[in-house]
Amino acid sequence: ADFPQPVAAPEGAPNILLVLTDDVGFGASSTFGGPIPTPAFNKLATRGLRYNRFNTTALCSPTRAALITGRNPHNVNTGIIMERSLGYPGYHSVMSKSAGTVAEVLKQNGYNTAWFGKNHNIPVWQSSAAGPFDLWPIGLGFEYFYGFVGGDCNQWAPAVYENTSPVEPHLGKEDYHFDADMADKAIHWIRQHRSLAPDKPFFAYYAPGATHAPHHVPKEYIEKFKGQFDHGWDKQRELTWQRQLEMGIIPPGTQLTPRPDNLPSWESQSDDQKRLFCRMMEIYAGFLHYTDHNIGRVIDAIEELGILDDTLIIYIQGDNGGSAEGTLQGTANELAIVGNGETESNEYLLSIIDELGGPQHFNHFPVPWSWAMNAPMQWTKRYASHFGGIRNGMVVSWPKRIKDTGGLRDQYHHVIDITPTIYEAAGVTAPSMLNGVAQKPLDGVSMAYTWDEAKADGRRVIQYAEMFGNRSIYQNGWMASTTPLVFAWLPEPKGITPESFEWELYNLDEDFSQANNLAEQYPEKLRQLQDLWWAEAGKNQVLPLNFSPQATVEAISQRPSLTRGRSRFEFYEGTIRIPEGTAPALRNTSYRITAKIAVPEGGAEGVLVTQGGRFGGWGLFLEDSKPVWVYKRSQQPGHGLRIGGAGPIAPGKHEVTVDFAYDYGDGGVGRGGKFTLAVDGQAVAEGNVQRTIPFVVSVDETLDIGEDCGTPVDEVYAERMPFRFTGELERVIVELQPEQLSWEGRRKLQSGLDDVFRATE
Repeated sequence: ADFPQPVAAPEGAPNILLVLTDDVGFGASSTFGGPIPTPAFNKLATRGLRYNRFNTTALCSPTRAALITGRNPHNVNTGIIMERSLGYPGYHSVMSKSAGTVAEVLKQNGYNTAWFGKNHNIPVWQSSAAGPFDLWPIGLGFEYFYGFVGGDCNQWAPAVYENTSPVEPHLGKEDYHFDADMADKAIHWIRQHRSLAPDKPFFAYYAPGATHAPHHVPKEYIEKFKGQFDHGWDKQRELTWQRQLEMGIIPPGTQLTPRPDNLPSWESQSDDQKRLFCRMMEIYAGFLHYTDHNIGRVIDAIEELGILDDTLIIYIQGDNGGSAEGTLQGTANELAIVGNGETESNEYLLSIIDELGGPQHFNHFPVPWSWAMNAPMQWTKRYASHFGGIRNGMVVSWPKRIKDTGGLRDQYHHVIDITPTIYEAAGVTAPSMLNGVAQKPLDGVSMAYTWDEAKADGRRVIQYAEMFGNRSIYQNGWMASTTPLVFAWLPEPKGITPESFEWELYNLDEDFSQANNLAEQYPEKLRQLQDLWWAEAGKNQVLPLNFSPQATVEAISQRPSLTRGRSRFEFYEGTIRIPEGTAPALRNTSYRITAKIAVPEGGAEGVLVTQGGRFGGWGLFLEDSKPVWVYKRSQQPGHGLRIGGAGPIAPGKHEVTVDFAYDYGDGGVGRGGKFTLAVDGQAVAEGNVQRTIPFVVSVDETLDIGEDCGTPVDEVYAERMPFRFTGELERVIVELQPEQLSWEGRRKLQSGLDDVFRATE
């Protein structure tokens, strides 16, 4: 008798922990000279190597796709975030089977694999329970997934998935925070793996949602930083730059790049603004510090198991530079302000200053603080043209293999180089065929050569970058970059073409921070690099260029869809966590919602249907058997309405309906209208709103039937979440009534979208 034997990993293959944080600038962490203590990052650096010329892609999804495949982002169809996908090969967001992931390769070479945290690599039309699931982690070679899908994560009430099943781990836990929960799950998985298969190596991809907005953090971590940023963002950049020079993080002579003309100085702010903005920075600092603490817990667990020496840990501090999506004054509700064009007064923000960072808000800090956290570089996240957008600190540790502990490496490298490095460390060859599909060659190169030779010549000779038309090209120490034209904190100009951009030129061997533009001195060199950029763009599916961070109506109308062409939807009780990309669009249109219910003797309560939650959304529910309809653009007072029936609904079968008559007027998005709440055809309440949500209800909360997942749309049932309906819910019918506005009319609304909408990456 004989049995097929499982594949064994190559002899000496290490365990691998790959850590990727979110929206952290080069100059934020103490490990790279910043003001925020990151002791786990520091400790790892003393055991390994710091890399000060490591680069990402300027945005979330592209960096993550490049990280796990070893290919350039456009080459794996992810040149932009999922929500802004375009119908061109480099941007359509459906990662090709010809670019297999590092997890799939390692799994087939004897590893156990798991993914914890952020997953922003599922096409929006594939993110519901209908699947397909081949682009979810479990379809990409990860045997276990515990995390969230999309760009944002409410750390207090996250929309978590375990593999492909939605779970609500925060319910009933007053002190719950996703970042700590995620660390707990990773520690459990590693310990379990060690107990069951100690001779089998593991690969754990650990991707916190921090420090992407919302900046949610336990209050004791915020208080640790009280008063530490009172000197403001201009002084903070100077302090960071000086510390970076003292630490040797940046070369001697590196210049501190000046503040952009369209960002305000600290001294120009009022005393109230300074007080508010300091608090927002204290919250951000607490968030990064807390995240590093939880990463440290995972690393400590590995050490306690006695396997740290045999574990390769790659800790990348940020998937791009610090985020400039928080407006010039910061915000208590990122989506409402940045995504839907709402406004917040300083008076309002000051009135809730002590609540920021907690569960009542979805907060982000002002743009100049993000710029300060990118010191000494120019610009921020989104800008692939400059290091403020694409340069991130990284530490690599493998005690068994790396002996120059505490060393610094300054070879130019890119996120596509991580997968080849892992393959070399594991003794694995990148396959030419994977699951029957011929594989694209890796674009990355292994960085393992740097472990033994501090001054080895860099092996990444050429690297292009592109994001929203901002471009750069690196070659042998030189870099050509376009000057940014579109800014997240200003109205977007129209009519941009490739010729609209000016180009800058930098000699990086002498100018670490891109402080000295040499375009006029070396026009021939600049032209050579411009031509090289176009050649690399052609090779990597970058063309045609997209100059806007906004998703046009035309682009959205071309995507695959579960809802296009449908005006009637029927949902049944227990159908929950329907993401906005696969839910009916109740925006800029009239509609009717009908809930067919049966109220038992003694009455009923609970949610019938809801979408969104505390920070914006709508919901139909029964409170003490009385029907209630709530609609809110944001959590600000006066940003919505609440109407309800005067008396309870009698026991028996009933139809509860909400009709909304949208004020189409002469066209426009986010206009108001009239709501009518009725029971069995008889109106019981009416109410008007002057404005409605124009573009996005929520980036992390969902459409739910029979209960409310996430945060409550009405605080009256906040303590009873998920507030499941206690009667019988036969079904909920949603009927769109858009006939008054054709698709051509919707295209005309694009001008309004151009003026207001800013995507939340």
